[in-house]
Amino acid sequence: MEAAQATHPVLTRTQISSGTQPELRSLWSAIAGGDIHLHFIDAKGVRTRVLEAGQGPVLLLLHGVSGHLEAYQRNILAHAVHFRVLAVDMLGHGFTDKPARSYEIIDYVEHLRDLIDALGVEKVHMSGESLGGWVAARFAATYPERIDRLVLNTAGGMIADPKVMERLKTLSLAAVRSPDREATRKRLEFLMLDPTIVTEDLVEARFACFRQPGMIETMERIMCLQDMDVRMRNLLTQEELGRITAPTLVLWTTHDPTASVEVGQRLADLVKDSRFTVMENCGHWPQYEDPDTFNRIHIDFLLNR
Repeated sequence: MEAAQATHPVLTRTQISSGTQPELRSLWSAIAGGDIHLHFIDAKGVRTRVLEAGQGPVLLLLHGVSGHLEAYQRNILAHAVHFRVLAVDMLGHGFTDKPARSYEIIDYVEHLRDLIDALGVEKVHMSGESLGGWVAARFAATYPERIDRLVLNTAGGMIADPKVMERLKTLSLAAVRSPDREATRKRLEFLMLDPTIVTEDLVEARFACFRQPGMIETMERIMCLQDMDVRMRNLLTQEELGRITAPTLVLWTTHDPTASVEVGQRLADLVKDSRFTVMENCGHWPQYEDPDTFNRIHIDFLLNR
């Protein structure tokens, strides 16, 4: 359903509803029919886990805070038809190395720059969800010459809501401290409009990440962005968003538990060459909750802007 054209000269707002619940495929079955490569890349000394498929222009997919590359397993093969897709475990996350320091946004940005250098490419498409969108926006402002097209998917970095920050920190720390899977399930259910969409294998994938040695200390470092002083100095600014030159899709949802549609609209307004799209019936993980709709919107933007 197409809404009226906004006054922003490069901005459209689209509300899209699939009308049906997506098939609940397992993480493995979503990629089982493809030519995929799960491996590690040395990004200037940081052993970085990636799930790679396809050929063509490089597309990096970046997960949210405390997450891992499995957030994108329902999207990999659809995109691999057109792109060399790499879903990435960001610095300190998943099974990527976890240096003993707090992780602020510039740390993630520099790690991604080193990863892109290791790939031997000059420019990439970059798509990030939540923390991944926050990192992608700052990367695009800092290294505009390295970004072809940019997608900011329910991106963080625009606001500092103490209630949301405390909820994220509490759920994430509880998940790594708990000896069973129930706390991990609750952390994942926070992301979804319909918590029943959290499958057993998704819980198992994240539980495996959270059971690694030293993960409690690592999660405390990851959660530094949920501390008000640290978050405030890392927030995206109007000036840096104005430096983004890449065509940009700002993708939001009607039920994002971390920020309202108005926050997404404001983000789009601050990026010169942007399109604003709202997916209905999703929470914070539209790429997982409704992969068919997400893939269609996402691929269309990357190919046909």
